[in-house]
Amino acid sequence: MATSTYLSNPDIKIGAVSLTDNCSSAVLTRTIEALESTAFGSTSRVYTAGLESNTLELELYASYAAAETYATLKSLVGTSVTVTVSPSATSPGTATNPTFTLTGTYLESLPVMNAALGALGTMSISFQGGVYSVVEA
Repeated sequence: MATSTYLSNPDIKIGAVSLTDNCSSAVLTRTIEALESTAFGSTSRVYTAGLESNTLELELYASYAAAETYATLKSLVGTSVTVTVSPSATSPGTATNPTFTLTGTYLESLPVMNAALGALGTMSISFQGGVYSVVEA
């Protein structure tokens, strides 16, 4: 049975720029690859931790104004950047509202236009890799 309710209203910063008002979805996945370390004579497979491989997937509304989505992201394609995500903009970096950071995460591609008649334009982007850290002081 659930003991608390979580209402999502995340805070998203790419570099020093907040894109919270243009973000409709954020999924941060922390993955540590499994490396097989089974020895001869074993009757079961054994695994150990390998490299960490993190991803952050964002669904952003397309905005071409200064300091908005396109202007912030266009020069980051093919580079590494620091991205922070908190469940809420209120009191980030606390035990009940941790701030998750990917330092040196890589942006491989940017869909520069995704448009449909009568619909809000969106951009789906994915940051790959980077050093994961969390502040929950």
